[in-house]
Amino acid sequence: MGYRSNHFARNLRNQKTETIGVIANRLNSYFMSTVISGIEKIANADGYNLIITQSSELLKNEIGAAKTMFNSRVDGLLVTLSYETENLHHFDAFIKKNVPVIFFDRCEENDRIARVLIDNKKSAFEATKHLVKQGCKRIMHITAPQKRSLYLQRMKGYQQVLQENNLELTDDLIYICNLSMEAGTEAARYILNMDQKPDAVFVANDNCAVGCMLALKQAGIRIPQDIAFVGFNNDPVSKVIEPNLTTINYPGHEMGEVAARNLIHHLNGTNTIHSTNTIILRSELIIRDSSLKKN
Repeated sequence: MGYRSNHFARNLRNQKTETIGVIANRLNSYFMSTVISGIEKIANADGYNLIITQSSELLKNEIGAAKTMFNSRVDGLLVTLSYETENLHHFDAFIKKNVPVIFFDRCEENDRIARVLIDNKKSAFEATKHLVKQGCKRIMHITAPQKRSLYLQRMKGYQQVLQENNLELTDDLIYICNLSMEAGTEAARYILNMDQKPDAVFVANDNCAVGCMLALKQAGIRIPQDIAFVGFNNDPVSKVIEPNLTTINYPGHEMGEVAARNLIHHLNGTNTIHSTNTIILRSELIIRDSSLKKN
C-alpha cells in the first residue's frame, strides 16, 4: 500500500531517537576507524544508528559538533577530544538534560566523568624502559601538546624511567608537534641539527614515528644502530616500515565496543552514568627490529 511509518512522530512519542552521536578528533586514522567499527558493531546490534562527525583537532569544530548532536536529540554521546580542548563546558547541555556522555581515548583527567582508555603512563613507562634495556642513554620523546591527558600521562611514564635510571632529561629531548607523518619529517630535521643527537626516540604515535624514521634513513642514519625507535598504536604502517617499528598495541576496536556497550547500558537503565567512571583496557609492548640494538 506504500505506507511508511513516521519515524519522527514515533521518536517524539517515545522521546527517543535511537541514535548515538560520535565526535571523533579525526576520521583519517587507522586507530579511529577501528574504534568506530567497534562502536558501530555494538550500536547496530542494539538497534541504534550513529551520527559521526570530526573536530579535525579544532576546538571550534568540536563545539559546533556538540551543538549539532544536542539539536539532533541524540540519545547518548561518545567523544574523543581535540588537541585544543581545555574544558568540557560545551557538553554541559547534555549533562543538564541527563543525556549520557562517555569519553574515550583522549579524555580529561577527571574521575567524575565516564571514560574508556588505556593506562598511558604504564605503556609509556614500558616503552621507554625497553629502550634503556637496549643500552640507550639519551632518549628523546616526540609528543603532542600536553593539554590532553593521554599525552601528559605518556610524558610522565617516559620521565619516570629516565629519573629512575639517572638519565638526562633536558628540554631539547622533548619535541612537541601534531604527530602527523609530516611532523615526523620536521622532527627528523630537528634531530639532524642537534649538536648531540639522541640514541633512541619514543614517539607518541606510529605515523609520526614512521615519518621521522624515513627522513632520518634518507639522511644516512641507521635504525636501530644509530637511533632506536618505539612508536605507539600498532597501526598497519608499523609493519610496513623497514625495520618494522616497535610499538604499543592499543585495542581500538575493543575500546569502541566497551564505550558503546556502556553507553547503551546507561540508555537501557542497566547502569547510571555515574557508576561507570573510568574503564582501563589492557595494552602491550610489541617489540620489533626498530628498537633492538642488542640482537
